[in-house]
Amino acid sequence: MTPDTTGYLGILGGMGPLAGAAFALRLAALTPAAIDQQHIPTLLRNDPRIPDRSDARMRGGEDPLPYMVEGLRFLHAAGARVIAIPCNTAHLWYDQLCAATPLPILHIIDAVAQDLRRLGLAHGRIGLMGTPATLALGLYQTRLERHGYQCIVPDADEIERYCVAPIRAVKAGDLPAAVEPAMQGVRLLRARGADAVVLGCTELPLAIPHAQRAALGVLLTDSIDALARAAIDYWRQTPEHRQAA
Repeated sequence: MTPDTTGYLGILGGMGPLAGAAFALRLAALTPAAIDQQHIPTLLRNDPRIPDRSDARMRGGEDPLPYMVEGLRFLHAAGARVIAIPCNTAHLWYDQLCAATPLPILHIIDAVAQDLRRLGLAHGRIGLMGTPATLALGLYQTRLERHGYQCIVPDADEIERYCVAPIRAVKAGDLPAAVEPAMQGVRLLRARGADAVVLGCTELPLAIPHAQRAALGVLLTDSIDALARAAIDYWRQTPEHRQAA
């Protein structure tokens, strides 16, 4: 048996568990591989015990940072060489997470900006959908504006109806109930002049099936797929991984 010399992509999941599993699925689906051995060795820690990130930031709920740091340590000890976190709101703790591990952590908002460029949109007006904490605390706005984009943000009532409602439905396993409010949120942002809409919570891509997206008439960037593409690019551009592939 040949020993592992390249390590693993570590996925800090569980936020929520369906999003973590969907990320692993999309990572495999998007990887350009002809045989099993060309795929990325992956470790998914799908731990739903991590406290709610929006609750922590918006209502003083339990701090999820110690739980996320414990997950990073687990992945590091298990052989991870780079970390992906398929939860947008968790990136409000990005700097603290980076300080807690020697491993590089991919940033989901940078991945979305890269995906916008892949879609041919180097600048423009970007409609944002996400959790109240992600949107209220400017996680996307700060980083996308640095990349040259302008952001359109729904108001608090619209966030509740068109973002929070489908997110809750996905977390409860009721995907059919998530579809229409999420699609209405996209339509709202398109009507306000968005050149593209970011599905900026990893439950939201699960609310709008890929087959129904073209009918919305606006570019969509999916934070699950964007992070998966960034992970694939990172893995394939690292010399030892490129050689192994």
